[in-house]
Amino acid sequence: MTVVMEKPGNPGQTQQAEPPPAVAPVRRISRSMVVGAILVVWLVLFAVLRGKQTLSLAAADLTDLHRWLNDVNDSIGANRNSNPLFLYGFNEIRLVIDNLVTFVQDLISQPSGDRPLPQIGWLGVVGLAGYVSWAVANWRVALLAVAGFTFLGLQGLWQESMDTLALTLSAVLVALLFALPLGVWAGLSPRANRIVTPFLDFMQTMPTFVYLAPLTLFFLIGGASATIATVIYAAPPAIRITAHAIRSVPATTVEAAASMGATRRQSLLKVLLPMSKRTVVMGINQTIMAALAMVTIAALIDAPGLGKTVVQALQSLDVGTAFNAGLAIVVMAIVLDRVTTAAAAREENARRSKNRLLKWRRPLLGAGAAVTAVLIYLSHTYLWAADFPGDGTVGSHVASAADSATNWAQDSLSGVTNAIRDVITNGLLNPFQTLVTDSPWWLVGAVLVALGVVLGGWKSGVTTAVCVGLLVGTGLWSDAMTTLASTLVATVLVMVLGIVFGVWMGRSMMVDRLIRPTLDAAQVMPPFVYLVPFLALFGPTRFTAIVAAIVYGAPVAMKIIADGIRAVPETTVEAATSAGCNTWQIITKVQLPMSRSALTLATNQGLIYVLSMVVVGGLVGAGALGYDVVAGFSRGELYGKGLAAGLAIVLLGVMFDRITQAAARRATA
Repeated sequence: MTVVMEKPGNPGQTQQAEPPPAVAPVRRISRSMVVGAILVVWLVLFAVLRGKQTLSLAAADLTDLHRWLNDVNDSIGANRNSNPLFLYGFNEIRLVIDNLVTFVQDLISQPSGDRPLPQIGWLGVVGLAGYVSWAVANWRVALLAVAGFTFLGLQGLWQESMDTLALTLSAVLVALLFALPLGVWAGLSPRANRIVTPFLDFMQTMPTFVYLAPLTLFFLIGGASATIATVIYAAPPAIRITAHAIRSVPATTVEAAASMGATRRQSLLKVLLPMSKRTVVMGINQTIMAALAMVTIAALIDAPGLGKTVVQALQSLDVGTAFNAGLAIVVMAIVLDRVTTAAAAREENARRSKNRLLKWRRPLLGAGAAVTAVLIYLSHTYLWAADFPGDGTVGSHVASAADSATNWAQDSLSGVTNAIRDVITNGLLNPFQTLVTDSPWWLVGAVLVALGVVLGGWKSGVTTAVCVGLLVGTGLWSDAMTTLASTLVATVLVMVLGIVFGVWMGRSMMVDRLIRPTLDAAQVMPPFVYLVPFLALFGPTRFTAIVAAIVYGAPVAMKIIADGIRAVPETTVEAATSAGCNTWQIITKVQLPMSRSALTLATNQGLIYVLSMVVVGGLVGAGALGYDVVAGFSRGELYGKGLAAGLAIVLLGVMFDRITQAAARRATA
């Protein structure tokens, strides 16, 4: 553009102004470039300093911290019945929880008093399960519940299944007694929500393994500790979802109630809770699923039930028995999930439905209650209705078929499975594990802190620095780095699967409808169950834990990425298409960049899921921190080391979570 100006002192005469000098564009340094530079410096220093100051520790060696924790455990055991804190605190809590668990077990799973059988036998439990499912959901779910519970008996695992159900119900009852009021409080008060959110984040970041060791220190091993651990693990979903449900009620509705003279109590009971009912029931669903997952893992601290059968079978590499018990856990999870999910939708479906049978629902429920009472009486009185008939032939056939399939897979597919294992192990896992375990500890720590600052900001960098320092203090730096390597490699593969299938689902509703039910079903299964098929395919190796972690973490990543892709405005995609972009360009240049926050959130959730499964893999030869925790339960002299390993797992989880959450916030800013 040319600017015309008058000459000073000569009105009317003009001159052309000189154009401004050209300014060279300043190239902005992206975060990816900084991350690349950090990794290059790390590789260079690794080549020079490899094998120095790695803080390695042999499996049987202990540090001063581990010995001190052993001494604390011994001291607590010696003074448990004389120390006032235990005498009037922890022991009383344990007694109350133990009485609750024993009461429920006496009802449905364990011999009660002088009776050789529980108060309610199998026929009563099946009838009660069907009736409750019908009452809160519908007749289809009731049939599923009856069929599912009957199948548990046919597997020869009736008592084990009822023990698992008893612990789950006890934990859910206690969890909801605390979670629902806290969720309502957090929903009504922004200040309360700010207070509880960090605690909920921390509780949900911790893998299930980590809850067990500290609780045994205060509550001993057994059903009480398992229930308390389950309560702590299962309560956060109900608190979060209840708070979200209360906050989601339209403000205009609450204001209308207040204008009509409703008190705060009336607004809560007559407006907020009824309008939040469906979402709150979904929170209860998530609590039940979390409780079932935790109860099975709590077998490591001598909790009875299906989890104990799975643990013993995994430790003895008995794939058939593990598969049969794992199948029972899956059946129970599906039944509980379907019942609570259908219960959340029942009221809305009934409101929309014009079915004439609805007016007969109450009389039919009354008749069903009478039939159920008769079944309970029969199961209490007669042996044939109390003790499940048969000798578990179905379970024997399932275990035999699983063993045959395992032998066939190992004979016929060993070439393929070994090739997959070798490619991932030698191509990804071993090089990266060597990098993090053979680098000096301070170099790895500096890299982690630098990445925390670049990806998440200075607060994430400070958190990472604290976590690194505490990891060094645990005395398990080398094991922590091995776990970190397995977790990151598995997360990379989770994200590859998540992006491929997530983009596919996000771009096609038909594909989404086909795949999403499978992903939902996969998320219902407790972590233990994933280990069984991969133990059959790959044997007891760390690769088994990695593959199980990938399968466990991929569903949540796929769904988050699919939702992110679908959230990209259609007009933007159409504009790119009209500009001549092909499908690949639309995905890579438009949809994925605009879904950056979803990708970061998927990475966060994938990391947390993968970490929890990688440490559970300590049961099948994964080693590292998972092995340290398991060894701490089984060998008294390693208890302190196992407790320190649990702390190290928490620190890794907090570090991963803080960095990825901060990165997600920066991506949406």
